[in-house]
Amino acid sequence: QLQLVESGGGLVQPGGSLRLTCTASEFILRYYAVGWFRQAPGKEREGVSCISNSDDTSGDSESYADSVKGRFTVSRDNAKNTVYLQMNSLKPEDTGVYYCASAPYCGTNWKRSPYSRWGQGTQVTVSS
Repeated sequence: QLQLVESGGGLVQPGGSLRLTCTASEFILRYYAVGWFRQAPGKEREGVSCISNSDDTSGDSESYADSVKGRFTVSRDNAKNTVYLQMNSLKPEDTGVYYCASAPYCGTNWKRSPYSRWGQGTQVTVSS
């Protein structure tokens, strides 16, 4: 079964860090762009970041929502078939369920790319 699995969530104090992992089973992740999204209770899902597929040189390889620029970093390890989201200087407003999803590209409108496979999500709670 083609799927994505997130891990690495947890409870962290404001100012702390977490690294989320998105791993693919049954397909090679390097050929896909991977987006990270989050959803807080009572709020709509929002795009956090997108990393282009490894062969896409047409534009920015990484994109971020304004709310996380300078604090979050997305990267990939093709040997491990994994994409990471390093989250630093976490704030209470970063709390939510984080999802990864695969798409053929990020593009300039990466939040609306055709994401076809989604993980089940991992909970991130930022609280003192």
